[in-house]
Amino acid sequence: MTLATTLSVRTTGGCGAEIEGVDAARASDAEIDLIRETVFQRGVAFLHDQKMTPEEQIAFARRIGPIVVNRYFPKSERYPEIAKVEKTAEQTTNIGGGWHTDHSYDEAPAMGSVLLAIQTPPSGGDTLFADMYAAYDALSDGLKDTLSRLKAHHASAHVFGEGSVYAKTDQAVLAGHKDVPEAIHPVVITHPDSGRKVLYVNPAFTTGIVGWTREESLALLGFLYTHAVKPQFVHRFQWRPGSMAIWDNRCTWHQAMNDYHGHHRLMHRITLDGVKLS
Repeated sequence: MTLATTLSVRTTGGCGAEIEGVDAARASDAEIDLIRETVFQRGVAFLHDQKMTPEEQIAFARRIGPIVVNRYFPKSERYPEIAKVEKTAEQTTNIGGGWHTDHSYDEAPAMGSVLLAIQTPPSGGDTLFADMYAAYDALSDGLKDTLSRLKAHHASAHVFGEGSVYAKTDQAVLAGHKDVPEAIHPVVITHPDSGRKVLYVNPAFTTGIVGWTREESLALLGFLYTHAVKPQFVHRFQWRPGSMAIWDNRCTWHQAMNDYHGHHRLMHRITLDGVKLS
């Protein structure tokens, strides 16, 4: 797909697409439309060599969608819209180290995120993205029919609440919160912007199938989780300073690799507001 002689979109294996030849801080309306459509259809838009001030990142994100301030992540010093996703050289725990979909515990989950690499380690620190359109499409018709009638419970207390998993780590700043929402969503949603069917459960925040026992839920969810991260659905993105990923939480999972101990990694993340799913 091309918009002009210097702008191109190249699909990346498994999930997402890389857009080349765009300066996000000075993008035209047509380029913004292309980025947004790429995110909705491919799940993630990857860009490199973006030299942006915090003000420019915020302005760019607002052109993609409304901004919502993340309730859990540390804020950047001057800009509450920008959350710091950071692991220092001394820390051993990273942020987002397991497969997840951001904000699925909210009644109206966040649409997505705009993540900009500020400082990256000499190697490691990649992010994996998985395509939930493709994961759903690859299921049998019989299982699709079963899933179409199910809803799942999503929660946040076990990750961000008092005594949660982060509380036991050197990222305890993420834990201890009393605002820990829960929500129920269909296991299969219709993406509000593409109109396509999507598998909408994730290992971090989905806690069970509504009306099923824990054992029954674990059996089904375990199968879906293993299925969803098959190699054909996953892309591994390598960051460098100035790299940016704009992803859609409604049709992707992501996982940040924690393989760079002794090095500093700092990313600036802006969260985009979403709508109730059906």
